[in-house]
Amino acid sequence: MGNLQTSHPVGINEELLSDPRWQLLSRILLTEPFQKSHRLPALLCYLAEHSIRGRLENLTEQRIGIAVFGKPAGYSPAEDSSVRVHVRQLRLRLHEYFDREGRDEPTRVDVPKGSYELIFDNAHVSTVLRVEPRASALTVSAETAVPEHAPAPAAEAGRRRPWLWPVLFSCALLAAAACAVGWYQSASTLRTAPVPWPLSAVIQEGKPTKVVVSDGRSMLRLLANKEFSLDEYLSPGFLNSMTPSHMDANLSSLVAYISDSQITSYADTLVASTFMHLAGRAGNELLVCSARDVNRREIDEGNFIFVGGPTSNPWVSLFADRLNFKVVEDQVGGRMYFLNRHPLPGEQTEYQGLPYTGSGGEDYATLALLPGNSGQNNVLILQGLREEGTEALAILLGDQQNRSDLKHALEVKNGSRVPAYFEALIGTRTVAGAPISFRLVATRIITP
Repeated sequence: MGNLQTSHPVGINEELLSDPRWQLLSRILLTEPFQKSHRLPALLCYLAEHSIRGRLENLTEQRIGIAVFGKPAGYSPAEDSSVRVHVRQLRLRLHEYFDREGRDEPTRVDVPKGSYELIFDNAHVSTVLRVEPRASALTVSAETAVPEHAPAPAAEAGRRRPWLWPVLFSCALLAAAACAVGWYQSASTLRTAPVPWPLSAVIQEGKPTKVVVSDGRSMLRLLANKEFSLDEYLSPGFLNSMTPSHMDANLSSLVAYISDSQITSYADTLVASTFMHLAGRAGNELLVCSARDVNRREIDEGNFIFVGGPTSNPWVSLFADRLNFKVVEDQVGGRMYFLNRHPLPGEQTEYQGLPYTGSGGEDYATLALLPGNSGQNNVLILQGLREEGTEALAILLGDQQNRSDLKHALEVKNGSRVPAYFEALIGTRTVAGAPISFRLVATRIITP
């Protein structure tokens, strides 16, 4: 499926193969991130085919879920966010392509939020994959747009050179075969490869690991305008203490829904899915659960991965005193930052994150590997000030080169020996709620 094989392979015709947008996406699909992905190539192919052909009725979340992800007919996208999750991953992969090997492409492909359709020009406004010429001289305005009946340059060239179509079709088949082989080899490697560091410290065959994601009930702190401790969170009267005594019917229904539902963030979901992918055979040992489903007595019994800061996952407060970088919130819903308890030369005392989730700018997150309180298990903690920071950690850990860079930085700091336990502060630059780059800001070696 390398050269944009579609959901209807027999429907690929010469006109589609010669379309410059199709050829651009073909080049993107041949890059490593897409060859290693199981879902993103199929998703990109489906969106591209129906967008270019103008079959906009097929570009709904439900139809994408059925055609690309094999969801049953009539499934509810409101209860299954897999399409939205993968579209967001697709957006990030496209950004990475144009920041790296595709930086010299004359045309950009983007995935704007809120739509799954392709914009061709000013007369057709709707897209998930928006084609944007980089140079203003290439921008097609309403006045200079090519008439619909005018033949495309590539199509005209094909009529002058009849040998061109067999060559293009052969290239498409070869690219598809190359991608198929790459995907098979990648899948086989993942099944047999060992769990990569640092996940290998908490994901081990024969030993269960719980991935504890944030609890949506923590949102009630905004309603009550009050903080809560882990003890309060675990107490039977927690929900009553966090809800106003007088609420109208609509607000009461909302509170009841939040209280009863297993709600977590996109970032937490991305972390869990990334770890499942990297765990390979050991993925059977992973159990994803909400913070509300953890029992205090089991914390010292097995390996744990805690996702989220203390405001959304209260369990991380158990380890706060052992970390150098502490999450601080000036007031409920207010400014959030990491307090650097013991700044080293060149470091700041505070690292302030985004004003709110979904905004653009600089955000921060920490990744910490610690021994459990009993000394018989290990704990990995991922804390983002906002969702974007946590999402950046998932992307960082999901990439082999990023893991190697982190490992090298810790080796240098620890005298060319990878420490058993560490803490790392990561900075990420975000645009419209999505992390687009990150950097290692500071590290600490943790001595048990």
